[in-house]
Amino acid sequence: MAHDGLAAMSAPANSVAPADRELARRVLKTEAAAILDLLPRVDEAFDRAVDLLASCRGRVIVTGMGKSGIICRKLAATFASTGTPAYFLHPAEAIHGDLGMVQGDDVVVALSYSGETDELVRLLEYLRRIGARLIALTGTPGSTLGLAADVALDCHVNEEACPLNLAPTASTTAALALGDALAMALLVRKGFRTEDFASLHPGGKLGKRLMRAEALMHAGEEVPRVAATTPVRDIIYEISSKGLGMTTVHDETGTLVGIITDGDLRRHLRDPDILEREARDVMTPSPITIAPSLLAVEALKMLESRKITSLVVTDDGRRAVGVLHIHDLWRTELF
Repeated sequence: MAHDGLAAMSAPANSVAPADRELARRVLKTEAAAILDLLPRVDEAFDRAVDLLASCRGRVIVTGMGKSGIICRKLAATFASTGTPAYFLHPAEAIHGDLGMVQGDDVVVALSYSGETDELVRLLEYLRRIGARLIALTGTPGSTLGLAADVALDCHVNEEACPLNLAPTASTTAALALGDALAMALLVRKGFRTEDFASLHPGGKLGKRLMRAEALMHAGEEVPRVAATTPVRDIIYEISSKGLGMTTVHDETGTLVGIITDGDLRRHLRDPDILEREARDVMTPSPITIAPSLLAVEALKMLESRKITSLVVTDDGRRAVGVLHIHDLWRTELF
């Protein structure tokens, strides 16, 4: 009896699974189509919106209610993380005392699919009065919000992905994609670089990937160093004591002239006089070097592509200031 009941309970779940998958596929297709439908609408209005954002002397303020507000929070974070000072302003809180956060040299990006969201419409008179510029992302360009905006970007969708055609799904996806397109166009317009991105993302795995070599390298007394005339017996001691499997080789001025690895020494073991040789006899001259400012992820690519384990970090005078070992990058969890 218990067995029959268990079978009866599991049967409906199995029978509806194909329907669940089919619905999921339809949702994905609908939302993908909503984004693709935006392509013809990336036109002169989009260019004007980027112009407004690029010329903004204040901050970019992103505002919207409900689900649109959630999208706005993400867009504000994207602008801020790519070099444009931005924050989210809740429109209901704005009309209850937070309007002072908006200044005349700001650009407001307002998101409302209907373009008639009461809390946003009530902001319009204040924005006009202080001279702040307004970009509207709306599914109804002819709405109150769309007509009041300096630039209205059309993000309407033919249908929501919701089976009831009610819950904001495709419309919020389209608005998010269009907002991301604005942020990326602005990033390029401003000449935002990988190095700039690194300075704004010091935490997490992304931050670690964007750390610079100088933050990870062995420096000072940790750098193995020998002179070009140092005998091999002393080179072995230096490599062993520093634990990096290599040593840098310098001339009398301190300039880097070569590198000696464990492998270099092994290749010379057949030489009966190996212990009497000097560093210049066994070194690899003109080793690969990097600048202290090189990003960790780029250093890792160099190490892997060249199948080596260490890179010498040099200053402008080609003096070794550090050694970056592949184990340092593995410990940084770049993968």
